[in-house]
Amino acid sequence: MSSSFEKFQKRRVITSYFSVVLSIFLVLFLLGLLGLFVINSKQLSDNFKEGIAMTVFLKNEANDSVRTAFNEELKTAKFVKDFKYVSKEEAAIEHQKTLGENFVEYLGANPLYNSFDIHLKADYVTNEEISKIETRLRKNEMIADIVYSKQLVTLVNDNIKVISKWILIISCVFAFVSVLLINSSLRLSIFANRFIIKTMQMVGATKSFIRKPFIQRSIFLGLIGSALAIFALIGVLVYIETTFPSLGILEDKMAITIVLVGVLVLGIVISWISTYVATQRFLNLRTDDLY
Repeated sequence: MSSSFEKFQKRRVITSYFSVVLSIFLVLFLLGLLGLFVINSKQLSDNFKEGIAMTVFLKNEANDSVRTAFNEELKTAKFVKDFKYVSKEEAAIEHQKTLGENFVEYLGANPLYNSFDIHLKADYVTNEEISKIETRLRKNEMIADIVYSKQLVTLVNDNIKVISKWILIISCVFAFVSVLLINSSLRLSIFANRFIIKTMQMVGATKSFIRKPFIQRSIFLGLIGSALAIFALIGVLVYIETTFPSLGILEDKMAITIVLVGVLVLGIVISWISTYVATQRFLNLRTDDLY
C-alpha cells in the first residue's frame, strides 16, 4: 500500500515538473519567436522596399558612351543598391512572353527604349527621396522617362508604420502574459507542497532555508525549459535560412545571440521570482488558511 502511494506521489511530482517545463518552453519559445521577428522586421521591410524598382528609359539617341557613363554614375551613387541594364531587344522579348504575341512584327518596329532597372536602398524608398533622385537623374538630357509606382511606395511605408506600432503593442502584451503563465505554472507546483512548507516552518526551519530547495528546483526547471526553447528557435532560424536564403535572417548574429541569451535569462529570472513570491505567500499563511 505504501509502495503504491509512493509511486503515485512520484508520478504526480514528475507530471508537475513536466507541466512546468512545458509551460516555460512554450511561452519562451513563442516569446523568442516574437523577439526574432522584431529584430528582423526592419530587415524584412528593407528587403521589401528594395524590391521596388525604378525604371530609367534612355532616348534612342543615347549611344554606347552615354550608356557607359550612366552606368558608371549609378555605380558610385549612394542611393543605388543594385541595377540592371535592359536593352530594347531584351525588353521586347519579355513583352512578347507576357502578351503571347510578337508585337514587333505587327508594328514593324520596336517602340521600346533601352533602360536601367534600379533598386534603391531602403532608406531612400520614400516619395520625398525618390522625387529628389528623379529630379537629379532628369538633368541628364539623354533620359526619356523615369517610371516607378508612387502608390506602392506610399502604401509600403504607411503599412510598415502601422505594422511596427502593432508589433510593439503585441510584444508588450505577450511579454506580460508570458510572465503570468510561467508564474501560474510555478505557483501550482508550489501549491502542491504547501503542507510540507508549513510543516518545515512549524519545526523551526527559517524562511530562507525552506525557500532554497524550491528556488533551486524552479531555476533548474527554468533552465531546462529555456534550453529547449533555444534549441527550437535555432531550428526555426536554420529552417528559414535554408528555405528563404534571400531574407538573410542569420546575418545579424549579434542580435540573434542577444535574443537567445535573453530567453535563457528570462526563464531563470521569472522562475526565481515566481517561486520566491509563491513560497513567501504560503509561508505567511496561517495553518487554517492552507485548506
